Amino acid sequence: MRDELTASFPILGIAAWSGTGKTTLLEKLLPQLNEHGLQVAVIKHAHHSFDVDQPGKDSYQLRSAGAAPVLVASHQRFALMQETPGQEEPDLAKLIAMLVPHHPDLVIVEGFKTWPIPKLVLYRDGIGDASILTGKWVAAIAANRLSSIDVTEGVPRLDLDDIDAIARWVVAWINAKK
Repeated sequence: MRDELTASFPILGIAAWSGTGKTTLLEKLLPQLNEHGLQVAVIKHAHHSFDVDQPGKDSYQLRSAGAAPVLVASHQRFALMQETPGQEEPDLAKLIAMLVPHHPDLVIVEGFKTWPIPKLVLYRDGIGDASILTGKWVAAIAANRLSSIDVTEGVPRLDLDDIDAIARWVVAWINAKK
């Protein structure tokens, strides 16, 4: 097994089967982490092709003409688009390295289940199998029925619907990493 992927900031994976509610949880959790004064970056794995650009726009035409990467910027945001032909899966280590100049307090990685990073595993009865609850990288489990799951001794168990408790655990986990 690979050694833990590390950076100058803590990295926490959110792992779950599709339909468990990873994005829903993050939508509720991120504002709470911000209230704790944390700057949190997120890396989201997409299992499909996607495009943040639109045909007919200058940036699309420049990218189609071979510019790599293309950075589009305004006073509100910027987007960096890089083609990755022939790449089977994104390289999480390279993506994390791209966040270093932003100095986040935490990077949450949604997806990338097999990468060697500590994970908060989400589990909902009836979605996927319980094998996701075990493994070297499971740092904590948030489930909708805590009493019905068997987990490794010493792994914290959280209520999937208690966002306050999950936020407190994440903050404590970050502090323990420092």
